[in-house]
Amino acid sequence: MKIDQIYTGCLAQGAYYIESNGEVAIIDPLRETQPYINKAEKNGAKIKYIFETHFHADFVSGHLDLANKTGATIIYGPNATTSFDIHQAKDGEIFELGKVKFKVLHTPGHTQESSSYLLIDENGKENALFSGDTLFIGDVGRPDLAVKSDLTQEDLASMLFDSLRNKIMTLPDDVIVYPAHGAGSACGKNMSKETSDTLGNQKKVNYALRANMTREEFIKEVTTGILPPPQYFQKNAMLNKTGASGLDEILEKGSIPLDIETFEAIANHEEALILDTRNQVDFKDGFIPNSIFIGIDGSFAPWVGALITDLKQPIVFLADEGREEEVVTRLSRVGYDNTLGYLKGGIDAWKKAGKEVDAIESIPATQLAEDFKSGSLNVLDVRKPTEYSAEHIEGAENVALDYINENMDKISKDKTYHIHCAGGYRSMIFSSILKSRGFDKVIDVAGGFKAISETDLPITNFVCPTTLK
Repeated sequence: MKIDQIYTGCLAQGAYYIESNGEVAIIDPLRETQPYINKAEKNGAKIKYIFETHFHADFVSGHLDLANKTGATIIYGPNATTSFDIHQAKDGEIFELGKVKFKVLHTPGHTQESSSYLLIDENGKENALFSGDTLFIGDVGRPDLAVKSDLTQEDLASMLFDSLRNKIMTLPDDVIVYPAHGAGSACGKNMSKETSDTLGNQKKVNYALRANMTREEFIKEVTTGILPPPQYFQKNAMLNKTGASGLDEILEKGSIPLDIETFEAIANHEEALILDTRNQVDFKDGFIPNSIFIGIDGSFAPWVGALITDLKQPIVFLADEGREEEVVTRLSRVGYDNTLGYLKGGIDAWKKAGKEVDAIESIPATQLAEDFKSGSLNVLDVRKPTEYSAEHIEGAENVALDYINENMDKISKDKTYHIHCAGGYRSMIFSSILKSRGFDKVIDVAGGFKAISETDLPITNFVCPTTLK
């Protein structure tokens, strides 16, 4: 038996490759399916099952494309309704894979169809649990994504309480838990950076698995402090229910090099968004006017999903040489399939052609500290509300990047803003959006709050985020 966790850091997502006696199961596959196929072919094995733990909201799954290419059966748990063929498993149903077995555990709460898959090894031992978004390392799935008119987040949290107590916590302590996500995902609020653990240890350290926890305490704790889900979550979940197209044609269309005239023509004629994916330091020094910065080396796909409201938005982009296909792939992971090509030669070609270039002023935290002494400044802290509440510059206003589109009325074109986040990535995104919308008085603070905390700027007393309610 072979278990491989295929972890994708920018999505904080874990897919799984399980092989036994020449047969393979893939759990929660990403949209780029060829790596799974190549891995199976290299091992002389055949992909038999594609297990989905639930309808993912934070990425577009590759289940349909993978099934079309391999003939594998797509398996969802109870309550899953799709517009394509699946095997809708029953609670407790067994699937044989080579010399091992998978047992379906219906574990609703994160969503109604959420199911975990218990791996029983060659010796009949309960070996591993692929828990999806039901149980994370250090946390459990948020219960607010499948709310309906007759179903509240408290109802879902109550279901999750039963799923954990009756289906998961009764398993042996040495069962290894393999979740669908880790730290950085918006599918939970307190996830560990670790991507697997024993169930026994989770019973000791995971707040939601306390043995003496009442249902009422559980509901209160898991529903407290949940930020609104990113706007693309519901749209990705729908794509996963209806079936997204294969990645091959998207890569072919999106990875086309465009000369300057064609790039400009597409941007104008198609009203395409110009997305600059370079490093924020390179971006600030010179970029195409009205372009938006979201750097490929940060949490690229989740920020695209949070900030670009239309999945069908035409996009043309700039990228470091050799990373163009990566950009298209990572856009497609969250459902942005209408990429129309990239600028050949990048910003250097643009400058050589004599085209207009914009820039964003960026200052070190030490200069901010000096300027702060000389007068009143408008400091925008664009971190999450929990980060801001924990510690911030006295007098700074919190406008989280996550919700910039809902809070533009709080920002005035007549004011000069000094903008910072934790390290500099989010503040540059925020600044670029403001610039693209005609806000010219924008100053980025390099190094973010980390650098700010090393100056003598007045900062509020620290409040541990775990105590914030």
